[in-house]
Amino acid sequence: MTVVRALCILGASCALLAIVSKQVSAQQWKPGKPVELVVGSSPGGAPDVMARLVQRIFQSSGLVPSSAVVNKPGAANTIGWAYLNQHAGDGHYIATYSPALIGNRIMGTTQLTYTDFTPLNILAREFVVLSVKADSPIASLKDLTARLKKDSQSVSFAFATARGNHNHVVLSMYLKSIGVDPKAAKAVIYSGGGEALTAFLGGHIDVYVAPPRSMVPLQRDGKARILGVSSAQRQPGALSELATFKEQGVDAIFFTWRGFMGPKGLKPAEIAYWDAVFEKLAQGEEWKKDTESQFWNADYLLSAKTKEHLDRENDVMKSILTDLGLAK
Repeated sequence: MTVVRALCILGASCALLAIVSKQVSAQQWKPGKPVELVVGSSPGGAPDVMARLVQRIFQSSGLVPSSAVVNKPGAANTIGWAYLNQHAGDGHYIATYSPALIGNRIMGTTQLTYTDFTPLNILAREFVVLSVKADSPIASLKDLTARLKKDSQSVSFAFATARGNHNHVVLSMYLKSIGVDPKAAKAVIYSGGGEALTAFLGGHIDVYVAPPRSMVPLQRDGKARILGVSSAQRQPGALSELATFKEQGVDAIFFTWRGFMGPKGLKPAEIAYWDAVFEKLAQGEEWKKDTESQFWNADYLLSAKTKEHLDRENDVMKSILTDLGLAK
């Protein structure tokens, strides 16, 4: 064997060893201290519920040795997300997020958007329903449409928690589909779902725009009537009883997605760790039961596919919010 050939073999071996070492390092990263699951809203809302369900599974399954939910409410989630990025490059911090991260930037309420973080996954979809009280004279979506076409100010709508969110988007899609200017509708925005629900049950507003998890139990108890859901087709399980807007001739198909992101600058080893953890979580029976109990659609994406999804969502949200006159 010539010296040159021996050196080439040695060089190739070293290169292979470096690649293997890098792969092993990526596989071996794990938290060295408690993980924080950051929520940019108060306890009780959907982001907080998701974080606490995930944290419970982390604890019961041992997927993540130690973790805690940390609420940082305020400024339409911006305080929590800014806190996340105070820990740039640190995989011990992850946060819940939703289309609000994209919508807030488009509306100019924050400079932060999904490209300022490390998107890790999408874990669930959540649709939107329009509901009235059980004793409301509005008996169907057809009745509601007729009233609005006659007088757009004759019906009051309520939703939480911010203008331009998924509830507002679905309401606007419905109004636009029936020929009513979304900006002309009588809408009341509440700071929290509990406050809005209290106003609805107290008869202070006519139609409540909210996720199914808030309304399906009330419909079953005979306190509310759901007029339609924003899914493209009837959903399985508990949502199968809900008629879609589409099957009633209304073009209002939309869902909010929920998942987790890390701070900017996460290393490949950290991303690989969280991909493995959340894939196991999403495929587990406990998570499937949790999503069913919340009337969510379990449909997960890991980090590689999540970025592509967010790019598409950015274009969709920009178009919708421009139509609403909310884009800056």
